[in-house]
Amino acid sequence: MKSLLMQIYEILYRSFGPMHWWPGETPFEVMVGAILTQHTSWKNVEKAIQKLKEKGLLNPKEIHRLKPGPLASLIRSSGYYRIKAKRLKAFVGFLFEEYNGDIKKMKKEAMMELRGKLLKVNGIGPETADSILLYGLQKPVFVVDAYTKRILSRHHIISEGASYGEMQNLFMDHLPHDEKLLNEYHALLVHLGKNVCKKNPECDICPLKKCLK
Repeated sequence: MKSLLMQIYEILYRSFGPMHWWPGETPFEVMVGAILTQHTSWKNVEKAIQKLKEKGLLNPKEIHRLKPGPLASLIRSSGYYRIKAKRLKAFVGFLFEEYNGDIKKMKKEAMMELRGKLLKVNGIGPETADSILLYGLQKPVFVVDAYTKRILSRHHIISEGASYGEMQNLFMDHLPHDEKLLNEYHALLVHLGKNVCKKNPECDICPLKKCLK
């Protein structure tokens, strides 16, 4: 399985090149993006983040200070904006309660302990927690999403009913725990899922068609 997973990675990297993901100027911006991108497109998230930047509000202190109503108005483009405003407030509240609002202190926490704490924050599930850990804090964990599941299940590497944990363990058990590798691998799978292995797949142009049949 290790050789197959690395073969997939190498083919995707040769085909698509580095993804430079997750886009964000600061770790906090990445974390905000991870929460806002739930159930929406990245273009909509970018609009919301840009509004927060224009108002000088894209930092933990200002989000902590803002009330949910005004915050919701600013992130309207991200969809489900009232719910997401509450989730952002809950996350920033956690950041201040546990780490005095200091992301550097947060980063020092052991990965699995921090993951457990994140999963207790309202609105943060496994995918969002792992995105915060990997992309925001450069911790070596594999992020699983719908694209990952679609690609792996179509090629019978996992069952369609596989859980998040089962899919994540497939990568964590067989790949080096290298943050840059896990970052790039997930980003490449997202690119493949968005552009080739879509709901109506374009199998004839898939770079994996020779190694996965």
